[in-house]
Amino acid sequence: MPAYQPGVSDIGVESSTPALAWGPVIGGAVAAAGISLVLLLLGSGVGLTMVSPWTGESASLTTVSVTAAIWFVVVQWLSSALGGYLTGRLRTKWAGIHTDEVFFRDTAHGFLSWALATVVVAGLAGSAFTSLIGAGVQSVASAASTAAVAGAAFSGGGETSGPDLSTSYFTDALLRPQDLPARAETDNAAATAEVSRILMNGAVQGGVPEGDKAYLATIVASRAGLSPEEARARVDSVLQTAQDAKNAAQQKADDARKAAATTALLGALSLLVGAFIASAAAALGGRQRDDEDAAIAG
Repeated sequence: MPAYQPGVSDIGVESSTPALAWGPVIGGAVAAAGISLVLLLLGSGVGLTMVSPWTGESASLTTVSVTAAIWFVVVQWLSSALGGYLTGRLRTKWAGIHTDEVFFRDTAHGFLSWALATVVVAGLAGSAFTSLIGAGVQSVASAASTAAVAGAAFSGGGETSGPDLSTSYFTDALLRPQDLPARAETDNAAATAEVSRILMNGAVQGGVPEGDKAYLATIVASRAGLSPEEARARVDSVLQTAQDAKNAAQQKADDARKAAATTALLGALSLLVGAFIASAAAALGGRQRDDEDAAIAG
């Protein structure tokens, strides 16, 4: 009998049965992926009923996002449980292996089944997820563009931007005529273009200077036949409307950002819990298989 050597296994023969059985892992992953796709399509169909292009008939972006996140959690947990259980139940019995080692191998098989299913679903449904997320972002962008369109309407279409806008604005400031009412009445195109550049510059800078407001009031008074006080009140009202639209668009964008962050965090947490569920389900399935084999053998 050979002498005992520290750090060297005393088992002289290595088992011919591999510790990793890919058949049950792949089978469980395929089942989990199939259930995930079915449930995701079901959730997408239900989710589309919550969205409507008609005002007042569509759920809010926050409600849709939270509902989608909750459904994703349900899908992940159900598919992980099924895939993990099948993985553990379909494996062959390991003979002569300690129960602790069997438990470890079962949980490892369940985890590998979950990981493979997750990769498959991400590859198959990635474009669908991108489309759904893009639709949500497009909704927010449409809301934001409403304010931009309103600003463009105030500015006559916004013909210039960037450095050209800045240059044109300061050029207008240098060349503002003294006989403004006469020019405003006779040169509609020039007056409209100058008002557009003032409004666009105010949108870029975050506000219209007092001097520009007074200048706009003079143009409005000349074009609309209003008193200076009425013209200034109209200018202030229009600028406040534009600012309110901008604030509303920013608030919607911020709400969408928060909803997306919550969905991402909840999704990551659900994946981690799904991995745990798959591992536990595989251990349960393996134990039930071993118990039934032992009962039959007895």
